[in-house]
Amino acid sequence: MATTQQNPLDDPAADPFQIAAHAAEQLAAATGVAVHDIALTLGSGWAKAADLLGETVATIPATEIAGFSAPALTGHVGNLRSIRLADGRHALVIGARTHFYEGHGVRRVVHSVRTAAAAGAKTMVLTNGAGGIKDHWTPGTPVLISDHLNLTAASPLEGATFIDLTDLYSARLRAVAREVDPTLDDGVYVQFRGPHYETPAEVQYAKTIGGHIVGMSTALEAIAARQAGMEVLGFSLITNLAAGISPDPLSHAEVLQAGKDAEPVISDLLARVVAKL
Repeated sequence: MATTQQNPLDDPAADPFQIAAHAAEQLAAATGVAVHDIALTLGSGWAKAADLLGETVATIPATEIAGFSAPALTGHVGNLRSIRLADGRHALVIGARTHFYEGHGVRRVVHSVRTAAAAGAKTMVLTNGAGGIKDHWTPGTPVLISDHLNLTAASPLEGATFIDLTDLYSARLRAVAREVDPTLDDGVYVQFRGPHYETPAEVQYAKTIGGHIVGMSTALEAIAARQAGMEVLGFSLITNLAAGISPDPLSHAEVLQAGKDAEPVISDLLARVVAKL
């Protein structure tokens, strides 16, 4: 059993892909599902979508699977859930995101994505709660991620590994999402290291260089998904206007509340999108 104290990914000599393959084998044994076709990481505000996707086959604590860490963030459930969709496919729902700001290293941040790929998933749906830079986005607005700016100064790629990130956030999958909801806006997601919220000056910097959404997750996971050959769909729930865009100070409690308030609508949206993927 993996624990946060003895995680195999913390050994720099270990192969993270071998650990992901082992994790996928453990996942198959624990769930009784040999192949998961699609994977979803459900961030703040998105967790209830799992209840609408289909029939839950198994729910297991993430820490029972090699390489996974217990979530540090309130509002994240720490489980891996196997769900049979209406068309017979299986979805792996990841409720155990490791954030970069936790200080465990990039390997742990992207382990869930690599495990999903090793489990057979060809599509990776990445969701988050984030701050909005466009001032017409009200809290509770779901937004498609069209691209990202990685300001973490880190990458999940190791050594001389060169991966093309053109169309990283699949235009095809975004078009499918818009078949479900034609009103969906999109924007460029900016991942900061965190855990502090961005300053107003940093938000203006992000805006100047082309960003529309600010947060502390997703970009590193998306890169790992592309390396693994998966097609990526990204969703942000705008939980608040970013610092300086809103006249009010930022509050984590308010972010969680905005996610909770939006849950019924965005969960239904995501479930309907997944049915079409």
